[in-house]
Amino acid sequence: MTQENRIDQRFAALKTEGKTAFVAYICAGDPDMDRSLEIMFALERSGADVIELGVPFSDPMADGIVNQMAAHRALESGATTKGVLDLIRRFREKSEIPVVLFTYLNPIYSYGFTRFHEDAAAAGADGILLLDLPPEEAAINKELIESSRLRHIRLIAPTTPAERIPQLAAASEGFIYYVSREGVTGAQTSLAEGIGENVAAIKAHTTVPVAVGFGISTPAQAAEVAASADGVVVGSAIVRQIEEYGASADVADRVESFVKPLVDAVKSV
Repeated sequence: MTQENRIDQRFAALKTEGKTAFVAYICAGDPDMDRSLEIMFALERSGADVIELGVPFSDPMADGIVNQMAAHRALESGATTKGVLDLIRRFREKSEIPVVLFTYLNPIYSYGFTRFHEDAAAAGADGILLLDLPPEEAAINKELIESSRLRHIRLIAPTTPAERIPQLAAASEGFIYYVSREGVTGAQTSLAEGIGENVAAIKAHTTVPVAVGFGISTPAQAAEVAASADGVVVGSAIVRQIEEYGASADVADRVESFVKPLVDAVKSV
């Protein structure tokens, strides 16, 4: 890893340019590890600033059906937590784009919490978003002490109590992931209301960038969110492309063609 974390570097550069980050989510191993690697390079070619890489898990309770099925396909193809780290190592042979691991506590705890953080950083990961580990819970469990080598991204949702936002903002590193709507992941036909106001409320408590995700699936939606956020996260809409074209030799090209207009829309704001 470079001396300064890649996530910090990318957001700092974008801030200087007056641009918003595009964060792209895929599930590692969907449809298999080799094609996941091709898709990661395709996301970089499309202009994505950060890749959010899901660690396949059998019970992804925060995910909608599209991402659940992606995890299922990955596990069926033989994906493992170790395999995800191997994928990042292969990616790092040619790329320096930031990589954030999107995962749940169970597979990390099973791997070994401290060991996973160390191995992930050594493999070339830059951050981690543990969906079901609140920072206060980590603080009271010595075995869940977090490594400083990975940036720890926190979730804030519309249902987060106002008095809790300063605490989560203070514990956030790299960027804050603002969940724009209640429920699980999944593309939506319209954006949730109040995104701009809620992002502003979070930014009042932190200098850490705020990225917005959940439900963004079109260039118009991406541009609208980019007007008030430091980053735009698109996941399920990309995963749906992999679901549809995963058996095709040109799946990576298909993903690139789908993502490029989303990135262009974000960068045009």
